[in-house]
Amino acid sequence: METTITNQTDNSEIWGGGNEPFSASYGKLMMWFFIISDALTFSGFLVSYGFSRFKFIDSWPIADEVFTHFPFLHGVEAPMYYVAFMTFILIVSSVTMVLAVDAGHHMKKNKVILYMFLTIIFGATFVGSQAWEWKTFIKGDYGALETKGGQILQFVNSNNGKRVSIKDFSIRSNSNRITHNKNRGVWYNSESELPTYNVIEVKDGFKLNQNLLIRIQKLDSKGNKIILSRDESLDKIQDAITVVEGANLIHNEYGHRLFADFFFFITGFHGFHVFSGVLINIIIFFNVILGTYEKRGHYEMVEKVGLYWHFVDLVWVFVFTFFYLV
Repeated sequence: METTITNQTDNSEIWGGGNEPFSASYGKLMMWFFIISDALTFSGFLVSYGFSRFKFIDSWPIADEVFTHFPFLHGVEAPMYYVAFMTFILIVSSVTMVLAVDAGHHMKKNKVILYMFLTIIFGATFVGSQAWEWKTFIKGDYGALETKGGQILQFVNSNNGKRVSIKDFSIRSNSNRITHNKNRGVWYNSESELPTYNVIEVKDGFKLNQNLLIRIQKLDSKGNKIILSRDESLDKIQDAITVVEGANLIHNEYGHRLFADFFFFITGFHGFHVFSGVLINIIIFFNVILGTYEKRGHYEMVEKVGLYWHFVDLVWVFVFTFFYLV
């Protein structure tokens, strides 16, 4: 029996080493390579975050208690509202970018200009919102005490269980406090800006206010932070050695300092991507106005930056989910 094998593959559809493998230009392929490598980088960051959170779960801050601010609504608790707003803005910017790419495919210059402009506005709004969020996070809201072992002691009202700011009960002393630097104080000792109150002022105010209790970072069986009794609180506050206001890379009033480290690094790295995307969009926006891509006969550059922008938006969805929601 004779068997005939017929090769039905159209060799014209297989890349033969030209400038456009598989009908994709060199620029598109390079953008995809960049996106894949960057996705692996962000994956590594998020995996490290998850590992650290699991390891220090007792002292890990609760996102709903950290991100409670909204611009122009001082004193109003809006947990996660502004972060949700930022997420919405970024998703909308992805929609406008899709519309810009589609308009480019149809060679509609004016629509490309409009949608690119909206994408830039939404992206800049997100970057500005993230800067405001950083400022609020660094400044802090309530303040706390830190023990020698690095444990954070927060203050709550025994009547309603709500957080209490140290400025609401601390007793101001008449002693003058001066920040150490090379010109004054101990010549080999330097320190950052002093907190509003010192440890003694906070301790004295706490002892006089019978409605105050200390909340430690350990969790109970229900997953809530443990609130000590009044006697336990009076005993625990004696271990405090410093006042913490806000967060930085060394101290964090919200809980474990690794939370602040990951917050600054991951959201900062993503914010840098968004900021870079806005700058690139601005350059391409002006090129569209000048008719550069009309002369080329295609808007592939808009499509390539669109791939990058969608990647940045997608990464934020994962950051938002793992960092803020879970």
